[in-house]
Amino acid sequence: MTYVAPAMVNAHSHAFQRDLRGIAERPAPEAHVQDDFWSWRTAMFAAANALDPESMRDVAARVYAEMRAAGYGVVGEFHYAHHQPDGTPYAEPNAMAFAVAEGALDAGLEIVLIPAAYHRNGWDGGDRPPVSGQRRFCDPDVESFIARVDALRSWASGRAGVSVAIAAHSVRAVPASWLEEIARYADAHDVPRHVHAHEQRRELVECEAEHGCSPIALLDRTGFLGPATSVIHGIHVSGDDIGALARTRSIVVSCPTTEGNLGDGYLPAMAYRAAGVRLAIGSDSQVRVDPFEEARELETGARRERELRFGLLSGAPDGDLWTELVVNGRASLGLAAGRDITIDPDHPQLAGVAAEDLPRALATCASASIVVEPAAPPV
Repeated sequence: MTYVAPAMVNAHSHAFQRDLRGIAERPAPEAHVQDDFWSWRTAMFAAANALDPESMRDVAARVYAEMRAAGYGVVGEFHYAHHQPDGTPYAEPNAMAFAVAEGALDAGLEIVLIPAAYHRNGWDGGDRPPVSGQRRFCDPDVESFIARVDALRSWASGRAGVSVAIAAHSVRAVPASWLEEIARYADAHDVPRHVHAHEQRRELVECEAEHGCSPIALLDRTGFLGPATSVIHGIHVSGDDIGALARTRSIVVSCPTTEGNLGDGYLPAMAYRAAGVRLAIGSDSQVRVDPFEEARELETGARRERELRFGLLSGAPDGDLWTELVVNGRASLGLAAGRDITIDPDHPQLAGVAAEDLPRALATCASASIVVEPAAPPV
């Protein structure tokens, strides 16, 4: 006997971070440095700087094959390793994005490329210039970035299984004027837009100093929020922030295994549920590639939030949190339809589970090992 379920949507991925496994767990080499998100970021910069188009395609193909086998049917690749390590564009400005997309096609996985705008290393009374590890991410102006997105969309239009959205990396990486331009472009071309926000408390402090408000309030002020907007992480939020996300029908993409690995904090999942904010999931840094584990961590975190067994699953239609996350993930990437996977209900992790309880079990009891037939490749 087999059981067919919708393939999960990976709404937020950084393919190249797959090769940080293990290495990123080493303690910071400087004795005075506290191991946290910011020390991890140094290791991430080093991994990014080692890449060229050929190695980018290789690491992407490897991690995307892992995703497909694990039960994902499409990946949203939040891509910002755009240029050569010194910041000079390649002869083909989208060479690195092409490599990522080709890696997905090699693995038989549908991809939505999400090129991310990056300009600076934050703000401190003025734009801080990028450090050496960030230079390949950055563009000198928003017009250069948008021109490259236009060219990428033209390239993708002739390739089955490849589409393009747009992103701002974060409110610390671009000025407010860039957020406005990216929002206008997304509206004009009817493409989804993504942004990292509210992952780290330091981000909130810096945004308050520069703009006098939270990152979500800034995104709201600049017209960036909306039904086609995904805010990645959304951990350290106020009631007003949640209210803005709910009012604008924005989506929050949670990446539980990465957020746990980086010590980011807990997503206030039940507060989002109460406000009607849609939630999707992503694998982010690839510390784990298992959508069942992401769903389970999201659910157990929600239960810990209220210290009750009433979590997200209890509020999902017919208790099917898995399908709710799939639907929201498709909305995050602007996709109307998806693919299916086949699982083995006689697998030891599911053996004895009644048929009517299998949807609940997918989000609480299972792992990627139950997948016996992955999603069909794009044609």
